Amino acid sequence: MSTSRAQPAVEPVVGPESCGRNEVALRGRVAAAAEERELPSGDRIVVLRVVVPRTPARGRRRVGEPARRATVDTLDVVCWTAATRRAALRLRADDVAEVEGALRRRFFGAAGGRQSRYEVEAEVVRRVSGGGARGT
Repeated sequence: MSTSRAQPAVEPVVGPESCGRNEVALRGRVAAAAEERELPSGDRIVVLRVVVPRTPARGRRRVGEPARRATVDTLDVVCWTAATRRAALRLRADDVAEVEGALRRRFFGAAGGRQSRYEVEAEVVRRVSGGGARGT
């Protein structure tokens, strides 16, 4: 008498999508006008900073403790493609922008030795609205 178990009918997903996901979606205020740079390789990139309000974490305050002022995250965004470079260069300080892309860790040589930095590699950059009053 043989007792065999039936195999599941669902095949496991195999491929790059089964290993993980690296997707970033930001909406925030542009800190300053984007800056175009030329790398030692001759490639041109555009970099900008997006300031995103941080959602307050629940349960982090003690009972009776006053609320602290709002905190933000300041994120570096790098644009490699012609389309994202053009879109980023049209942004001005205080514009609200949306960025879609992936988080990357970049390594580079510096005076103190090898360093690294995390940045968002943009696939889509779009202006959502203009900023508030300028010069304030």
